[in-house]
Amino acid sequence: MTETALTVHQTARPHGFPTADHFAFTKSPLPEPPAGSALVENLYWSVDPYHREMMDDLPGGFALRAPLEGRTLGRVIASRTPRLAEGEIVFHRKGWRTHATLTPEETRRLPRFDGVPLTVYLSTLGGTGLTAYVGLTRIARLQEGEDLFVSAAAGGVGTATGRFARLLGAGRLVGSAGSAAKAAHLTREVGYDAAFDYHDGPAADLLGKAAPDGIDVFVDNVGGEQLAAAVGALREFGRGVRVGTISQYNIPGASSPPFDYADIVEKSLRMEGFLVRNHLDLQEELYEFAVPHLQSDRLALDETVVDGFEHIVEAFLGMLRGENTGKIIVRDRTQTPSVD
Repeated sequence: MTETALTVHQTARPHGFPTADHFAFTKSPLPEPPAGSALVENLYWSVDPYHREMMDDLPGGFALRAPLEGRTLGRVIASRTPRLAEGEIVFHRKGWRTHATLTPEETRRLPRFDGVPLTVYLSTLGGTGLTAYVGLTRIARLQEGEDLFVSAAAGGVGTATGRFARLLGAGRLVGSAGSAAKAAHLTREVGYDAAFDYHDGPAADLLGKAAPDGIDVFVDNVGGEQLAAAVGALREFGRGVRVGTISQYNIPGASSPPFDYADIVEKSLRMEGFLVRNHLDLQEELYEFAVPHLQSDRLALDETVVDGFEHIVEAFLGMLRGENTGKIIVRDRTQTPSVD
């Protein structure tokens, strides 16, 4: 066992797109767990779009020159509480570091399902999958046969949304992505009926070609021009689910393109955003829905795995640039794809 811990700190506030210079790796002796806590060696880390928002000087954001936070899976390697047994794998939010001292209240025990790998608790069965599930079942209230458009459909939430929507009986699935290769992946592998590269022209034109008869539900991970296009494409009683606005995270003072606000009234539309942390009570329901499909291979995993904690900043910046397909996860080098 290593005697040194590594932690990532944010050193400055970005103005626009962040760079590696906004972060620093710090070394420290391996911490001793206080009474009532345990020392956890982290094995898998999630980097997510919301981390970019937390880099700004906002309430609840990352503090400068302090350990960052993020969803993480780790193994208990030393314990001073009977509630955390050595060798146990736990979920927690003290990520962006190789080791963390945790109380039982700061951890969540993970159920183990046959044939389901650990990474799934940061993707399909984690916050990413829960976001997709809540968006479809609670916010959009998706009905069988309804047509759906998903922006940033090749990302973690986008791929989970597409796969879940198909299992829930959705009609036509349309997605946008950042490259022709990703658009092809959506139709070839994920189950979308049509997909387009949003760089290829005005979003309204591209969406109009992909969904000429309109859509019933829009799951928005992007905002901006694609949001405006979707409002125009929504049918009567259509629903828009706001998950994120990644197109504007790195553009200070960015404004959204205008759309016809009369559409909201004339078509009786509903637009609603949500934070997945307010729906954690649905975690068990997600397990009940998704696990049987994972075990039967009806539900495939969409993950981009980066090996080595030393690459966590690169993985985060690559995610913001759209270099991943599906959920991006950083894996400790001691782990292998066969670990479950």
